[in-house]
Amino acid sequence: MRIVSGTHKGRRISPDKNFKARPTTDFAKENLFNVLNNIIDFEDLNVLDLFSGTGGISYEFASRGAKRVMSVEKNHSHFSFIQKTIQELKFEQIQVIKSDVFRFLRNYSQKFDVIFADPPFDMKSFETIPKLVFEKELLSENGILILEHGSTNDFGTHPNFIEKRSYGSVNFTFFKKHKEQE
Repeated sequence: MRIVSGTHKGRRISPDKNFKARPTTDFAKENLFNVLNNIIDFEDLNVLDLFSGTGGISYEFASRGAKRVMSVEKNHSHFSFIQKTIQELKFEQIQVIKSDVFRFLRNYSQKFDVIFADPPFDMKSFETIPKLVFEKELLSENGILILEHGSTNDFGTHPNFIEKRSYGSVNFTFFKKHKEQE
């Protein structure tokens, strides 16, 4: 796993062999960030990374200049790995929180410019994430929610659906608040 671009471009991150997270592939991550380069300015972004796993998405946003990145991870060893890597890379703008994502979403009220969620593909309740994000109004005015998921999930009928991108077995669905919801 590597950081694709920014101040830490090319830096490799290596969790140990027993790590249980499924990191976003470098190929999918590179394509995702190519799309994001065309629609957002990374500087001054407030980002929420849900189900952070290795922290790869958080490091990518921080390397590209995001002002603040909040990583939420429940697994203790993953949480510890992210903390250690943040210190090694000197990413002062990343804050890692050890919490259940659903509990966090229900109890947090600050708005974010980008919310990225990469739940385990077999998690049954992960399809409720867009509903929670929009009910709690966690996106800023032009904010986007990006949900990483397997090929069997389809969010095309969700009222906040914008588009879906597929890169091999990795799928990203983009959601945005509509004007009438503001």
